[in-house]
Amino acid sequence: MNLQSMTGFARTAAEHDGTAIAWEVKSVNGKSVEVRLRLPQGFDRLEQPVRQAVQKRFTRGNVQATLTVSRSSAGMVQPVINEVFLKDVANLANRLVEQYSAAPATADGLLALRGVFDMPEAVETEEQRAAIDAAIMNCLEAGLAGLVEARQDEGEALRSLLLGHIAAIEALTLKAEADPSREPGQIRQRIAEQVQLLLDAAPALDEARLNMEAAFLATKADIREEIDRLKTHVASARALLAGGGAVGRKLDFLAQEFNRESNTLCSKSNAAAVTAIGLELKAVVDQFREQVQNLE
Repeated sequence: MNLQSMTGFARTAAEHDGTAIAWEVKSVNGKSVEVRLRLPQGFDRLEQPVRQAVQKRFTRGNVQATLTVSRSSAGMVQPVINEVFLKDVANLANRLVEQYSAAPATADGLLALRGVFDMPEAVETEEQRAAIDAAIMNCLEAGLAGLVEARQDEGEALRSLLLGHIAAIEALTLKAEADPSREPGQIRQRIAEQVQLLLDAAPALDEARLNMEAAFLATKADIREEIDRLKTHVASARALLAGGGAVGRKLDFLAQEFNRESNTLCSKSNAAAVTAIGLELKAVVDQFREQVQNLE
């Protein structure tokens, strides 16, 4: 399955019986799927089916859909002018001008008089309404398909970016694992030096007890488990990206796990080199998590 970003845009248009139909659909990041609609007056009846169509396609993202419906002049209701009444009113206006020096009447003023101009309401049959609704929904499906394609294109770009971050996390993990400071000989030498410093400073201290405490601290400072878990998370992240689909939440959880292990690695480190690796690891994990927020 393809990966999908949560951002995208698509526009589609259609024509039905002299009526032009156009949809614009766009989406941005969101924790769940949220639908916002802009429908022309008289088309509120489509709100529920439109929401269902969007929710069927997407599981995350804030989606905004805007419908435009434009009827051609041939399909519009024609105005009705009462020409007999208009002629009588115009003659009366002219007489008022001649006899009383009244201001001349204007065309828009005459047409504004009640009974002169009328725009009858359009009468739409149930069959006509069902047909235009079907055309609008078919146009919407085409727009949603375009939005899916746009989100998938960006999702594929994100896949490459995220795989690069995962490769960097893996490389840093292996670098920490191979650091010379983790070799048993190096660890023993550092502990021996620390114990000797304490004994020199306070000869009365129990050497055996100091050695036991040093061994305990050395065990506690071991980062073997953190390295193993980082390797496991790297494998899991690659598997999710390879599988595709709506994996954004799962990858976000893995990003939190990456961050937890890198924090622990830094806190347990007893060598400057490993600490530096841990800090670099945290920076890459932050970049990884930031990009994951864009995935469905």
